[in-house]
Amino acid sequence: MLDMLAISANLELGEDGIWYGKHEASVSYPSDGNELCFAVEDQSFWFRHRNNCILSMARLYPPANRGAIFDIGGGNGCVSAALAAAGFEVALVEPGRAGAANAKRRGLETVICATTDSAQLTPNSLPAVGLFDVVEHIEDDLAFLRSIRALMMEQGRLYITVPAYSFLWSQDDVAAGHYRRYTREGIRRVLERAGFEVEFSSYIFRFLPLPIALLRAFPYRLGWSSKEKAAEASAREHATRGGAVARLLDRVLESEISRLARGKTMRFGGSCLLVAKPA
Repeated sequence: MLDMLAISANLELGEDGIWYGKHEASVSYPSDGNELCFAVEDQSFWFRHRNNCILSMARLYPPANRGAIFDIGGGNGCVSAALAAAGFEVALVEPGRAGAANAKRRGLETVICATTDSAQLTPNSLPAVGLFDVVEHIEDDLAFLRSIRALMMEQGRLYITVPAYSFLWSQDDVAAGHYRRYTREGIRRVLERAGFEVEFSSYIFRFLPLPIALLRAFPYRLGWSSKEKAAEASAREHATRGGAVARLLDRVLESEISRLARGKTMRFGGSCLLVAKPA
């Protein structure tokens, strides 16, 4: 059980069992983003595979003192629920009320509806932090990562995923409120400037860059995409189930999990996955 008073003096427990920051803060994320994700997360190969990749890293590089992983900007709790099911202690930190409520519906014990600023988390108190497709939503990523570094224990661990390659920029990035996409070396450099030492870095989703380029990035550059078309295409892609395509995806993705579980990296993919610690 987390000692909330040791983490923050600026949180209040609501009647719904969610901890709230005393002041709300704005974020670069669509107002309906959490609800749209909640509709597809449980059936999506993408969310399922990302969870499995993250679990591989948490097992290879466990939190300091086996403490809690603070899933910051964790949305509906999709990753947090997977980590909790695998035996990790988790605290979800999510500024969106809809996301926090959905996470509570998923059965997560500790849900904090706030940003790291509005929660006023205690410096040097967090044993581990997860930033899963969060940093691309932050305009000043360096300042944000420095603020995360200040919150972590000296022996703490940071797990992070970000979308890969600026040439894959599309309407999906615009609609999601992204500021940028990264290369593996690009996000590594930002982490190092923020005071982290990178322990592991890899691409994941090796098969995705080509279809993203063909179905999203090129149509966007040619002016053929719109917010509505992008949303419809994304829903179809995340809903892939059964059949030959799903079986092929499973085989490809299983090989990635096997590599990650052995600490092996991949040199190309649709997302970057890194583990870092305070330098």
